[in-house]
Amino acid sequence: MSSDIERAIGRVVEGTRHWSPARWSPRADAMHALVQEIADLAADAEDRPRRPVPRLPNDLHLPDQLQVVGLDLIELEPLAPQRQEAAERAIAQARAALF
Repeated sequence: MSSDIERAIGRVVEGTRHWSPARWSPRADAMHALVQEIADLAADAEDRPRRPVPRLPNDLHLPDQLQVVGLDLIELEPLAPQRQEAAERAIAQARAALF
């Protein structure tokens, strides 16, 4: 996996970890969509079925969810170029919505 993707996921995690519930309110759906996209990319890379990532009752856990699914994807190095590009696009779209 590209260290660029690892760093990009880390920046999103660290940039949102301290957010309050009020700050998450208008942005949580964008973060959960990123978590789901990264989980789907990992599932595709491992040739296993996609599964919905549960939406936890507290949005403060979204950075932790992203970190976990991000680590799953990182362990699958090297990714096919189209999956790497899809991950980069998903992270860029989420960053635009979050920050």
